[in-house]
Amino acid sequence: MLFRQFFERESSTYTYLLASRVGGEALIIDPVIEQAPMLLETIGELGLKLVVAIDTHTHADHITALGSLRESTACMTLMGDRTRADCVSHRFADGERIAIDGLSLRAIYTPGHTDDSFSLLTEGRGPQRVFTGDVLLIRGSGRTDFQNGDAHAAYDSIFNRLLTLPDDTLLYPAHDYRGRTVSTIGEERRHNPRLQVGSAGEYARLMDALDLAPPKLMDVAVPANLRCGRLS
Repeated sequence: MLFRQFFERESSTYTYLLASRVGGEALIIDPVIEQAPMLLETIGELGLKLVVAIDTHTHADHITALGSLRESTACMTLMGDRTRADCVSHRFADGERIAIDGLSLRAIYTPGHTDDSFSLLTEGRGPQRVFTGDVLLIRGSGRTDFQNGDAHAAYDSIFNRLLTLPDDTLLYPAHDYRGRTVSTIGEERRHNPRLQVGSAGEYARLMDALDLAPPKLMDVAVPANLRCGRLS
């Protein structure tokens, strides 16, 4: 599988480009608008045809490139079926398979960070990869105090959905603030300090005590992202 990971410094966002082969169809996960020219350049250099662009949830810390990429490539734009975005081409459901040329992802509904959050799991031969958006991070987890976040729902998503995947599943989050690029389900189970709790109530108390400032772009990013990146 062709796999590329991109990092946007301002919001510490990871974007992922996947295809089964050079010259084939491709999909992209969580693209950032400032990086759209570079993403298109890479897609062109690899001879790929971008057919699907996905946001794992409505981001509050950056503006999505879904709309920009659709305008440039005529790709489909996808989000989960809980999204309030009125601009996407298709809303996928829990358990739905998103398939392109030689590549398949399974959508897993993982609310908690937001109520529209999904994770995406690769299927087929080779190592499994799960793209967790913001609900489960490397040695951390997504905040639950805005956009209908819910710490109890996050606990369920993490412990009863994501942590049931095989330990060697590669974990790719939408953000990392310390430069880490990949983990595994087993590593997070053993070493993630947010996961060393005994109950949903204990996890909720831990999350409620974080007392974080709102994302600085939230008032701009959320309305724009509900329009696939259009500012007005």
